[in-house]
Amino acid sequence: MPDFVPPPSAELHLHIEGTIEPEHIIEMSRRNGVPIPSMDVDELRARYAFSDLQSFLDLHYSNLTVLRTERDFFELATGYLDRAARANVRRAEIFFDPQTHIGNGTPLSVVMSGLTRALGDSERTHGISSALIMCFLRDLGAQAADEMLTAILPYREHIIGVGLDSTEIGYGPELFVDVYARAAAEGLRLVAHAGEEGGPETVAATIELLHVERIDHGIRAMEDPRVVELLRSRRIPVTVCPLSNVALRAVPSLAEHPLPRMLAEGLMVTVSSDDPPYFGGYVDANYRALVDELGMTAGDLEQLAMNSFDAAFITDAQRVHWQDEVRAHFA
Repeated sequence: MPDFVPPPSAELHLHIEGTIEPEHIIEMSRRNGVPIPSMDVDELRARYAFSDLQSFLDLHYSNLTVLRTERDFFELATGYLDRAARANVRRAEIFFDPQTHIGNGTPLSVVMSGLTRALGDSERTHGISSALIMCFLRDLGAQAADEMLTAILPYREHIIGVGLDSTEIGYGPELFVDVYARAAAEGLRLVAHAGEEGGPETVAATIELLHVERIDHGIRAMEDPRVVELLRSRRIPVTVCPLSNVALRAVPSLAEHPLPRMLAEGLMVTVSSDDPPYFGGYVDANYRALVDELGMTAGDLEQLAMNSFDAAFITDAQRVHWQDEVRAHFA
C-alpha cells in the first residue's frame, strides 16, 4: 500500500519524552556532557527490544538523562510536531513526565519553557492544535504526586489535564484518589493509564475511584464483559496503541489485538503511538498496520479517526471542522 495516507486524527496517547530518537540522544549527550552506553545510532536502536513494560521503562528513563536544557525540550517537542504533521495529526494532547526531569536535576521551569515555546504556536507552525497533560509517575507514590501537582499549578495555563503512567502493577488507583480530586477542583481534565499490565479490574477501579474521562491503553478491559459495558454505557474513550502493545508483549501479535472487537462492541476507541521510536512507528504507521495486518477497512479507520475527535478535549467548533475533514478524506 505505497500510497497509504492516514486520516486526519487527534493523537491522544503520546509521551513527548518517548519521541526522543537515538540520533537526538547522541546529540544531546555530546552537547550536555551526559555519558550514554553507546554513541552509535544502530547500537542504541538495537537495545529497543522489550520483554515487558518494565524492560522498556528501564531503558526509557536511562535515555532521558540527556534532556537538560530548554533547547533540549524545545527540540524534543518540535521534532514530534514535525513528524506528527506528516502523519496528518490535527490535534495532539501530549503527556509529559516532569517528575523524571526534576529527579535528573532539571528545574521544572526549564522543562516548561522548552515545551511551551515549541507547542505554543504549533497551529501556525505545523497545523496542529496541541495541549499538555502532566502525568504522575505512579511508582513514586501519592505524596510525590501531590507535591508535583502543587509545583505545576503556577503553570496551570499551559496544561489541560493530569494523567497517571509508569509501572502499573503494585500502584493502583486507590493511591491517587486525593490528588485526582485536587486536580479536578483546579479544573484539570482527568485521564489515566490502566489495563495494559493490570487486569480489567484496574480499568473499573480507575474509572470509579479517579473519575477519569479517558482510559489510556485499556485493552485488558475486554477480559470482563462488565467492564466493557461500563466503558460503553458511560462513553469513556479508550486510547489504544496497537504497535506499543505488541512491542511490550501485552498482546502476542497484532493479529491477536482486541481492537477490532473493541470497535465491534461499540467502544469509543482511538489510535495513538505511545512512544513511537521505541515501538515501531508514529500514528500513521499504527493506522497502516491495522490495514496490513488486521485487514481493517476504510470504514473502520474512519470510525477510529472520528472517535479521536469525539474523545479529544476540544471545542465543538473544532470537532465539527476536523470531523468534516475525516469525512472528506474517505469520500
